[in-house]
Amino acid sequence: MTAFTRWIVWLSVIAVFTSGCSVNPVTGKQQFSLVSPEQEVAIGAGQYKPAQQSQGGRYYLDPEVQAYVNEVGQKLARVSDRSGLPYEFVVLNSGIPNAWALPGGKIAINRGLLMVLDDEAELAAVLSHEIVHAAARHGAAQMTRGMLAGIGLQVLGSTTDSALGGMAAQLGTAAWMARYGRSAELESDAFGIEYMVRAGYDPYGAVGLQQKFVELSQGRQSDLLSSLFASHPPSQERVTANLAKAKTYPAGGTKNKARYQQKTARIKKDQPAYEAQDEAMAALRKRDARKALTFLDKAIALQPREGQFWELRGHAWKILDDQGKAREAFTTAISKNPDYFSHHLARGILAYEQNRPTEAKPDLLKSHALLPTPYASLYLGEIALADNDRQAAIKYLREAAGADGEVGRRAKEQLAVLEISENPNQYIASQTALGKDGYLYVTVQNRSTIPVSNVVIQTSESINAFLSGPSRLTEVPGTLKPGQSVTLKTPIGPLPDADSATRYRALVIKAAPVTQ
Repeated sequence: MTAFTRWIVWLSVIAVFTSGCSVNPVTGKQQFSLVSPEQEVAIGAGQYKPAQQSQGGRYYLDPEVQAYVNEVGQKLARVSDRSGLPYEFVVLNSGIPNAWALPGGKIAINRGLLMVLDDEAELAAVLSHEIVHAAARHGAAQMTRGMLAGIGLQVLGSTTDSALGGMAAQLGTAAWMARYGRSAELESDAFGIEYMVRAGYDPYGAVGLQQKFVELSQGRQSDLLSSLFASHPPSQERVTANLAKAKTYPAGGTKNKARYQQKTARIKKDQPAYEAQDEAMAALRKRDARKALTFLDKAIALQPREGQFWELRGHAWKILDDQGKAREAFTTAISKNPDYFSHHLARGILAYEQNRPTEAKPDLLKSHALLPTPYASLYLGEIALADNDRQAAIKYLREAAGADGEVGRRAKEQLAVLEISENPNQYIASQTALGKDGYLYVTVQNRSTIPVSNVVIQTSESINAFLSGPSRLTEVPGTLKPGQSVTLKTPIGPLPDADSATRYRALVIKAAPVTQ
């Protein structure tokens, strides 16, 4: 990067800093953000449903508890400092005790955390804490820090002239769910208590909540709550701060313990069924399918409407190689909860593995629509290949290619077969260098996961930014295995010096996949 370019970049950064300053709607302090309030709302809305699907889907067995949590949440949201956000509150069908907020006021609490709480004041403490994360733009702050890190790297070592272009489009979807810093957690505690008081709740609910978490983190249930503690670390400091804050308000306020216990009665009644599910999952991890079925029989006897129990039965029967019973169990799971991606994915994979792609496709499509996963993308890509739908195949395989393990390897391999003939330079790297004999040499490396042949390199001299001189072609003999590199002598030379060699560029213009 030239000094002039670096100067332009810094001017761009300064312009962004100037335009990004605003007043935090909760604290009243000046803050800097590269993410606008409109972008916050759009990000939250776009990620809300996929985030729910990835964490168990909505808890559907008791619609009343959904309505209840939303009622409490909306009551708190109305007295928040950003009451105009499109707040939503849902209960997720996960036993992991946790809660989270996306930018724009999209908030979720797991049924596992509802099991830990004692009254409505503690529920209000959880929800108001998450509301502050959204209202105080903590997610936007997280994303801004990530973007600034990217800008800093580009300013220090960019090979392009644009340090800021495209940064907003590259926001990581995990930024808003990352662990917040100490100051953000204390801020959410303090203003969350203020929202509780405004809504008429006992502020000591927030004190009791943090005391409970500290006790649990030190006791036998710490593993149970590890997910909650990872994103909301408990500490005596937070208990002390909440207690000091609560003491600044008059005594009183709503606890609503009886109402809370009544509204969460279904979840608590079903807890033995979910404990049996946990035992079944532990058995399945050890591939002890018979033991898993025993626990699942108990879970289903207690709560036959839970689709997750039936899906696990399907996986157990699949381990036992009874594909008919596996399909029947997956179908039952879908009938219990047709809006959960995992049930459709399980039945779609079963059909695909049994060489029934026509039957598998609708389930895989439904699963992918609810939550794109590497398996669904891979199998849909392979189905599209068989149907000669090249465009769809490339789309799905590109999605799957980012996965680790066998799924990613398989997707990359098939994607290379599809694309390498039309875009060989994407998969085969080339670099020029001056040899000791004064001639130009080109080194070629196969960076794909498949063997390639008929590789042709075009080497040409750059006269200026717009013109190139005559080009020479060099054929790579034989086959290049994945990862293999070869160095070949070109007919260009002898050149007077190394500087002359830097004017030449090599480009892979032809290659063919070697398929068996």
